[in-house]
Amino acid sequence: MFDEGQLYAPVTADEDGKATVHLADDHPGANDDAYRRRRNEIAAPALAWQPGEPVPQVDYTDSENAIWETVCRELAPKHERLAIRGYLEGKESLALPTDRVPQLDEVSAGLGPLSGFRLHPAAGLVPLDVFYGSLADGVFHSTQYLRHPSQPLYTPEPDILHEVVGHCNLLANPAIAEVKRRAGEAARRCETAAGLQYVADVFWFTIEFGVMYEDGELRAYGAGLLSSYGEIEEFRGADIRPVDFDQMATLAYDISHYQPILFACDGMGELTDRVAGFFADFDDEVAARLARSSA
Repeated sequence: MFDEGQLYAPVTADEDGKATVHLADDHPGANDDAYRRRRNEIAAPALAWQPGEPVPQVDYTDSENAIWETVCRELAPKHERLAIRGYLEGKESLALPTDRVPQLDEVSAGLGPLSGFRLHPAAGLVPLDVFYGSLADGVFHSTQYLRHPSQPLYTPEPDILHEVVGHCNLLANPAIAEVKRRAGEAARRCETAAGLQYVADVFWFTIEFGVMYEDGELRAYGAGLLSSYGEIEEFRGADIRPVDFDQMATLAYDISHYQPILFACDGMGELTDRVAGFFADFDDEVAARLARSSA
């Protein structure tokens, strides 16, 4: 189990609507006043945004576009070697720019005809029930900020590179997008915190950090692996286990390090049939039954 709140810097707003992103002391940008101001500037419109309004546009700087270009360039050969075909096909279909940061509505326009998904802006952490439940409606909440320029190939928190390069290329594959919709529907059916957390934990070990055997090779399909310059090279050295939903929901681990235990689907069918089927049948009653059986 994990606490998703640890992944995001808290964002607050004063009575005048001024946003403040509270970076941890060990964040690469913690002592960079210009970076802090930029994070606040990007967060404020996202924090104030309401569904139905135009998605806030960010005028990305040359430095931010250079970070995007660097990460896309460095990840591309790793994806060719280590990503599943379904991800590579989605990436080709979505055809994101690699030399500049795309706007969220630009990504939505590409995803719409492919899987029906669209992006909503997020200043930081989105409440668990909102984030997962929105997937049922074909909505994915995405941050808009970028990592600190001193470490373009590392981020301690999900930024737009993780959200778009990792998740949205997956969402461009209709079969994988359907698994995410099923997870959202499961979250919507849950009325207990325990049930919702079960959905979140299985999502973590599949959509975020899932791996898959494909043509005799272990490949990555989890967005957390596909957007990580370092971890994508290391996942084959993890303790690889077969898909086990109860283990996924009860396993304790440290999210600040490379994941030592990963769960592998035996081909795309296990993801689109078994994992999607788990989400399709899941509710609070199933969560309670599984909890009793593992006690």
